Amino acid sequence: MFEEADIVSTYTRAQALADGELVDVTATAREAGFTLPTAVTRAVWIDCIQWGEAEKKAKPRACQDQEGRLWDVVYMAFLAARRAPQSSRTSYSIHRVPADGQGLHARRVELILRVTPGDQGEPVITICQPLED
Repeated sequence: MFEEADIVSTYTRAQALADGELVDVTATAREAGFTLPTAVTRAVWIDCIQWGEAEKKAKPRACQDQEGRLWDVVYMAFLAARRAPQSSRTSYSIHRVPADGQGLHARRVELILRVTPGDQGEPVITICQPLED
């Protein structure tokens, strides 16, 4: 029987931010009303926020921009957090125009807001997709 487990390796939030697995969106999250450091996963960034020159060129009539898409993700997360203030895990949805394909109609996407301990035990927010939870 093991009395104490040896830690083989750790992957910190700081490392995930440096590696791009998490994207820091704290500045926009503060504007939306959050007081905690906030990040989105790379999958959320790519699927729900990213809207660069390639997307603008592929869908010029979509009326999208990256700042607006980011705002939608964090503000809707803020509203969801207000509905469940004592919860460390809250699901919510947004509507976004997919970057891939030909469609210009917004589609619903489920997201998860999680409040967990950061690298020093401080509360932090991570927004992820349901399968990343």
